[in-house]
Amino acid sequence: MTGTDRAGGGGPGGQGGAGEPGGRPLLLGVRHHGPGSARAVRAALEATRPGVVLIEGPPEADALIPLAADEDMRPPVALLAHAVDEPGRSAFWPLAEFSPEWVAVRWALEHDVPARFIDLPAAHTLAWRAADGHGDVDADARGDDQAPPGRSGTAPADVRRDPLAALAAAAGHDDPERWWEDVIEHRGRGAGDALAPFTALEEAMTALRETEEDGEAEGGEDREGGDGDVRDLVREAHMRLQVRAARREFAEGVAVVCGAWHVPALRRRATVAADRALLKGLPRTKVDMTWVPWTHRRLSRAGGYGAGIESPGWYGHLFAAVDRPVERWLTKVAGLLRAEDRIVSPAHVIEATRLAETLAVIRGRPLPGLTEATDAVRAVMCDGSDVPLALVHDRLVVGDVLGEVPAGAPAVPLQRDLTRAQRRLRLRPEAPVRELELDLRKETDAGRSRLLHRLRLLGVGWGEAVASRSTGTFREAWRLRWEPELSVRVAEAGVWGTTVLSAATARAQADAVTARGLAEVTALAERCLLAELPDALAPVMRILADRAALDKDVGHLAQALPALVRSLRYGDVRGTDTGALAEVAEGLAERVFVGLPAACAALDADAAEEMRRHVDAVHTAVGLLGDAPAPGRGDLHSRWRAVLHTLSARDTVPGVVRGRAVRLLLDDGELAPDEAARLMGLVLSPATPPADAAAWIEGFVGGGSGGGMLLLHDERLLALVDAWLTGVPADAFTHVLPLLRRTFSAYEPGVRRGLGELVRRGPEARGSVTTAGSGVPGFAAGLDPVRADAVLPVVRLLLGRHPAPDGGDLAGANT
Repeated sequence: MTGTDRAGGGGPGGQGGAGEPGGRPLLLGVRHHGPGSARAVRAALEATRPGVVLIEGPPEADALIPLAADEDMRPPVALLAHAVDEPGRSAFWPLAEFSPEWVAVRWALEHDVPARFIDLPAAHTLAWRAADGHGDVDADARGDDQAPPGRSGTAPADVRRDPLAALAAAAGHDDPERWWEDVIEHRGRGAGDALAPFTALEEAMTALRETEEDGEAEGGEDREGGDGDVRDLVREAHMRLQVRAARREFAEGVAVVCGAWHVPALRRRATVAADRALLKGLPRTKVDMTWVPWTHRRLSRAGGYGAGIESPGWYGHLFAAVDRPVERWLTKVAGLLRAEDRIVSPAHVIEATRLAETLAVIRGRPLPGLTEATDAVRAVMCDGSDVPLALVHDRLVVGDVLGEVPAGAPAVPLQRDLTRAQRRLRLRPEAPVRELELDLRKETDAGRSRLLHRLRLLGVGWGEAVASRSTGTFREAWRLRWEPELSVRVAEAGVWGTTVLSAATARAQADAVTARGLAEVTALAERCLLAELPDALAPVMRILADRAALDKDVGHLAQALPALVRSLRYGDVRGTDTGALAEVAEGLAERVFVGLPAACAALDADAAEEMRRHVDAVHTAVGLLGDAPAPGRGDLHSRWRAVLHTLSARDTVPGVVRGRAVRLLLDDGELAPDEAARLMGLVLSPATPPADAAAWIEGFVGGGSGGGMLLLHDERLLALVDAWLTGVPADAFTHVLPLLRRTFSAYEPGVRRGLGELVRRGPEARGSVTTAGSGVPGFAAGLDPVRADAVLPVVRLLLGRHPAPDGGDLAGANT
């Protein structure tokens, strides 16, 4: 073909038809992910029997087309392209069972007809996006010829963005989605010419493009979307060149399946030289391509990696239902609601079907659509409530269908190793959210935990750690959900190694070197222990020891200590040698003990509150570290108690820290209640500024640490707080009120109610702090044997102890 050869012709089949030598190409304009278009494409291909099928998509995927016939291939799936030198730069081409492109591929494979992709190569697409500063391409890199369904009111200037809205508006419809269902999705099967819908759609798109081009000519260069227009022109030029090449190669005829918006451009007469000129000088990068599983939920998203289909489950049902789609749909809905223990009988299904058909007639629709079916379900099966209807939308209208890809599909080595580990551990990727409880004492569960922690180190967030129902360190709880973009994260992580273990080890070592603070290194050490990466732990520990030796900030040291202690506990469960970790933790603790009193001096309110949190964290860490048996570690508790005594007695330490130190000593039994009451009395004396006294109270009974119960059961402390609060001068009260409100608002409602009742009774009813008794039932100085005996049976049941035959207590039974 010379440079003067032109592409062109009449209708979809031209004059000669797709099956005749020399016939013009059969252009089948479709709506991406449209079940009506998919059925029409299949009927047109059956009727014309072309010699080759050309499909809008990246040509690099031609070698992957035979995998679509594999018995293990289950849509929805997507073609994934990523840059070899930068795997995070990627693009997806999602295909569902009801996508016209997928139907065309399957038809070609079933009839032994060659199939090729003819869109702009992904090598240019990714490089072009990178040049513009975009990291990834949206999910549907074809550039859907329609905006996401359901968007209405598109202005004429947005014809390119949403041509369906313009066609619907011209037909008098304000909802392009419903218009498309009426004219395409609900067409009678086998009625009339198989090419008729494509002829009508091509005429409509031709008129739309002429209207847009006329508007551009009038508007000059002030129009928006110029970059998108240029890309469309380049893509269409490449497709025209591919169509010409196929016509020279296949005399039996050429069928082209592409977005309806591109059909007029492919039919337009253009020279080869002009098309090649548009493609000259495009940026290029090396790419790899493969098939990856996709989900209906991702298809339903308009942004990110979504295709913008609001109801993929409904579309899949329309495509699969051979007859009576509404009746079959309502039967599905009834089954779902019955599974959720709602009373739905066959009579409900019959009545809902009648209502949906009646609504379609009233609204002038040829058949009931999703809107009518939803209205009928709400009225008949859900009693007018949208709560069960939301479940129907989530489970059926959208759905959690996850596609499958055969094992023979190309993949980076890391992906193959991950797939093998998933099979070995029986941890299959699933689209629905899955709660997983692991017992680390079991080999399989321990392996699952290692895999999930290693993937988190690699940035593959398949699992999210959640709070376990058990408080034991041998238990872990995870929330799993496989998202399609995780395939990109796996490909991106492939630069660190060919297996999950080697990649996680290399990534941990690199992160330790680039960590900005001591807390990041300690957190990384904890994650290395959880992921069981012995080769990474040693260099991470060296970096941790060096950072700890050089860091003089007590706050950083206090922030790093809890993570190390947690790692020691996990090491005990997993059988990991944590000797080096224990030495670093002890060194950090010693440095915190020495530097904490001085670091707590002269702090403002925000810094004092942060230091209080550090004191709490160190106290918990020392408690755990001191419980771990090791030579020379037995006096950690005593040294920490000495630090708390120092903090509680220094006037230069902020009140919130002093109050917290007194409270921790009291809880540990290192401070007598009388001494705690004395210290509180000194702080709440008139000589102490009200703001400092309020901060001390917050540190002592605030922070959600059970301070409310302490006041509720210790009349002396409550009386001191009450007496001080009632004596605060009026001018100072407004300054301390926000702090006090923050302190007491953290209490549970029952505790606040009990404290309010005690305060309402007044000091006379509660008794004086100097008296032996209180005068309030339940707060007497001595033991009430009658009331104590009343709770003993319940206590025995809770402890699993049973009374002995002689009336005693079987202390050792069932404990």
